Amino acid sequence: MLNIFDSIVSKVLLGLAIILIAGFQYLFWFGEGGFHDHQKLAQKIQQQTEINSELKERNRVLAAEVFDLKNGIEAIEEHARLDLGLIKPHETFVQMSMIGTQYRPVYIDPNANVDLRTNEDGNQEVTVNEP
Repeated sequence: MLNIFDSIVSKVLLGLAIILIAGFQYLFWFGEGGFHDHQKLAQKIQQQTEINSELKERNRVLAAEVFDLKNGIEAIEEHARLDLGLIKPHETFVQMSMIGTQYRPVYIDPNANVDLRTNEDGNQEVTVNEP
C-alpha cells in the first residue's frame, strides 16, 4: 500500500492547507465583518427596532391628539379643564381625594409635650403628655 504523506512536498502542502484553513477561520470569527461583528450589528438592529416601535406608538398617539385638537372642541375643553384647571362660568369645581377610607389623620395638640424615644427593638415610640 502506498502512503501519500511520505514525501516532503505532500507534508508541506498539508501544512499550507491547514494554515490556510486556520486563517480563513480566524477571519470568519474575528475579522472585519466577521461573525462577532455580525452579532453586534444584529443586536444593535434589534435595539433600534424596539426604539422605533416605541417612537411610532408615541407618534401615533400625538397624531391622534393633534387631530382631536384640530377637529373638535371637546379635546380643547378637556385639556383646559385637566391641565390648566379652568372652569366655565356658573360652574362649581369639585376635587375628589384618592385617600382610602382607612386613612386616619394624626392630630397632635401643638401645646402638648411630645417625647420621641427609641426602644430596644430600634422602633420609635411617641409619647404625648397632655398638660
